Amino acid sequence: MKFKEALTSHEIDLFKQAIGKVKPIVQDKIAPIKKHVQSQSLQMAKTKVNAKKKQHAEFYFSDEFEPNLNQQGPMKYVREDVDSFEAKNLRRGRYAPDLILDLHGLNQKTAKLEIAALMYACKKEHAKCVCIVHGLGSKVLKNKVPHWLVQHPDVMAFHQAPLEWGGNGALLVLVELNDRFADLV
Repeated sequence: MKFKEALTSHEIDLFKQAIGKVKPIVQDKIAPIKKHVQSQSLQMAKTKVNAKKKQHAEFYFSDEFEPNLNQQGPMKYVREDVDSFEAKNLRRGRYAPDLILDLHGLNQKTAKLEIAALMYACKKEHAKCVCIVHGLGSKVLKNKVPHWLVQHPDVMAFHQAPLEWGGNGALLVLVELNDRFADLV
């Protein structure tokens, strides 16, 4: 016995009254869109451009380099050709960070790549001051991040961040901006 036959004419009328007027659905048939296949030479060209951008974004930091940084007091560094007053300005919060990088949960290798990408982004976005939040944790990144930053040629100075930007678990970094990077963007 089919479902239609199970209902009486009175039940069918009640159902039609309950749902009101109904318009049947018209089935539209749409053909699937074919994906456009790029030529191999175009794919190679895009790959080369992406590789060049990635190469500029990466800076290889050495884990074996041990700079002579002050171990007493807050972590700070000023490049030789930069006025030492810049570190004091960073400490006092005179510079607000344009970009913030949070390294919580990252391992050393990933943290190095993120810092290199941050330095590239500073050039691209014209960010003069950045905040790198390394956290405290087991103090691995807290100790390594300053050693990596000293090696980068665009880092003018850094200082332990004021409390509003992370305090003991963060560094404010002053980045040198110059026009030699404009052609890479």
